[in-house]
Order: sequence, then structure tokens, then C-alpha cells
Amino acid sequence: MSFSSLDTALPTGADAREHALLLRRVHEAALTGRPAPAPLRPVIEDSWGRTRRFGIDPDSAPPPRMARLDELQRHRDASPIAEVLPLIRRSLVSVADEADHVMLVTDASGQILWRDGARRIRAVGDRVGLVEGAFWNEGSVGTNAIGTALAVGRPVQVYSAEHFVRSLHPLTCACAPIHDPRDGRLLGAVDVTGPVSTIHPSTLALVHAVAQLAEAHLQSIHHTHLERLRSVAAPLLAGMTERALVVDDAGWTAAAVHMEPVRRVLLPKYRETGTAWLPALGDCALEPLPGGWLVRPRPVERSAPSTVTLDLSGASPTMVVSGPSGEWAHRLTPRHAELLLLLAVHRQGRTGAQLSQDVFGANGHVVTVRAELSRVRRHLGGIIESRPYRFSEEVRVRVSGPGHPEDLLPGSVAPGVHALREALRGETAPWL
Repeated sequence: MSFSSLDTALPTGADAREHALLLRRVHEAALTGRPAPAPLRPVIEDSWGRTRRFGIDPDSAPPPRMARLDELQRHRDASPIAEVLPLIRRSLVSVADEADHVMLVTDASGQILWRDGARRIRAVGDRVGLVEGAFWNEGSVGTNAIGTALAVGRPVQVYSAEHFVRSLHPLTCACAPIHDPRDGRLLGAVDVTGPVSTIHPSTLALVHAVAQLAEAHLQSIHHTHLERLRSVAAPLLAGMTERALVVDDAGWTAAAVHMEPVRRVLLPKYRETGTAWLPALGDCALEPLPGGWLVRPRPVERSAPSTVTLDLSGASPTMVVSGPSGEWAHRLTPRHAELLLLLAVHRQGRTGAQLSQDVFGANGHVVTVRAELSRVRRHLGGIIESRPYRFSEEVRVRVSGPGHPEDLLPGSVAPGVHALREALRGETAPWL
């Protein structure tokens, strides 16, 4: 891992106290309309723009929204991060204690699920609402490491007056998102927060490393579960003479017989024993197994899905496929969300070279584009066509986006997405 690639808040060689004073002058200038003595980092400037659109007052912002205790416990129980929480605590709590920091773990919405660390800084957190059950997304408290890291999908450090709300200026925080290693879905984030005097560039590298370690452990847990499911299904598959797949409850393939295995099957949102049309497989019989499903493709297909909805309105981009046989939801990686958005805008299709320009700004990434779209097409057989890449003419495509064009895939630096934001600026987003 290269620590130098992380966007730390303190410039190399800068004095922390002097930089904090400079940031406060920048903050004051931004609020009064005077020329700023120095530019903000791009990630902070973009976040301040989103915060203003949320209508957050820097001087009298309300306390963050709080979940009820029963809601908090329900979200804890549902969070995949709970499986790696002991690992995160072993890696960070002792460091947080010694450095006078508090460690926080959130879900994808920015809700703080768990908090540990130094007693003194926990008391400081109590005063600003940095407590379990509080929502620290940008829409609730403005620019902060948790909310901004979740918005852009990468590690972020926020120092002193880079926080939009003045009451947070005494704090420094570093946060890294945790993604599902199977499909890139945003699961939440891990953060360390402390007094402004404790800022250090290595804090962001540490938090990023712990998030990566948590993702690797989640991947190991997934492989163990599939191996267990494979063992359970082995006697059943040994006697079968027809095509069949064994998948877990999320559709990830554990075993296959008499057919080329697909990495994942998109199961209906509301599934039960019987027959359903599945993307990439067609008409299939579904039978429950302990911890998963037996999927048996049938030779005759029923009608394919008729509508695809690309939901980009929240932190986790999702594709919803619906038709006469039901509805399927597929969480998208940031790269797949970019590619599918571009195909939704260009219904006539895009070549690999054009998409390479759209996503990377150069023609030299055609192989990468083809590989990514090959993965998408394996999930969504018959929906995405090639030569050129495009949505099938028989499929109706909808895009559900954010209320403001600048919030469209805020973590994306793809030129094609940037151009789309510019084209929509000042207009009502067409998908609303």
C-alpha cells in the first residue's frame, strides 16, 4: 500500500497550528464572500458545496439525527461489519486510547454503530453528538471525515476548519470506507477522531490499512461459507444429470454441475420455491438448501425483464431489474455504476474506445473496459449488448438520480460523468 497516495489534510512540512489558523481564515472568507487566502483541497471544496445545498448553517447547525435504541440494535445486527468488529477493535482501540482519540464504526448511511476509545475524547464527542446512534453523513452535520468519505467512497482526513460547522473546528478526524469485497458495495466506515492538536498524516494511512484488513477478513468469511455450502450440496449434486447451480442466499455460486459456472446469480428480491426467470440463466427452478439455493436452469425461457432502473440517488448505486417474473436488485461497484450510467445516457451505444475516453480520459484502457462490461453482462445476460456496448432496445431504462447534478456519483472522476454533471448544472435533473 502506498501511503503517499492518500489525500492527507496537513501539507508536507506545514506547521499544524499555523495551518489550522490559515484554514479558519479560509473558512471565514468563504462564509463572508471575501477572497480566500488559500485554496481548499478539492475534496473539501466539493463537500462544502454539497453542505451548502443541504442548507446547513455553520453557526447554528442542529444536532445530528439520532436513531432509537431499538433501531440502533437492529442496524448493528444487520451490519456485515459486525463480523469483523473484533478485528477492528484489536487494531485501533489501543492506538486510539494512547493517542487521545475515539474510534467509530458506521454503516453506509453514516450512522455510528459502535464507539470506543479514550474517556476524555468520548466526553468531547458527547457534546457535539459524536455518539452511538447519531447520523454523521454530510446531510446531517456537513463536511466531516465520516460523511465525506462515504460520499466520495475513499479515505478522507478532515482537519479543524475544513469542517463546515464551526463547533467541529476543535477536532481532526480520519475515515476510510469499508466495502463488500465481493461486489464493491459500501458497507460503512471506520474513523478515528481526536483533538485538533493530535493531527498526523499517518493516521489516515492507519485507518485505511485497517479498513483493507477488514475487507480481506470479510472475503475469507465469504469463502468459508461457500465451502461449507459446497460440502452440504455435494451429495445432492453427485446424483444429478441436468444442469444445476448451488448458490448462497445472496446468489454467489458455491458449485455447479453440467454447466459453466457463473460467479453470481441475481435472485429475485422475494424468492420462494418454484420457478423464476433469472438474468443470464433464463427460466429456472429454485429449491431451498441450508444456507442457500439449488438453481436448475430450464430449457424454455419465459419473457425477459422489461425495465432496468439505475438508482444513483443514494450512497450505494443499485440496479433494479424488473419484468413479468419478478424484480431483482443488484448493488453496483463504482466502476460499474459509471459504465451503466454512460450507457443509459448514450442509448445508441458506445465502443470500447469511447468508454475508455469517458471513464479514463484516454484510449489506452479498452481492455479494462471490456473486462468490466464482461462481468456486468454475466450478471445481466440479454440486457447489455455489445458491438457497440448498449442496453437492449427491448429494455426500458430509467435513471433515478440525486436532487442536484453535482451530487451525481460524487466520488467519480471519470470525464464522462464530469461532462454529464456540467450538462445538467442549472437544470432540473431529468430523472426526477
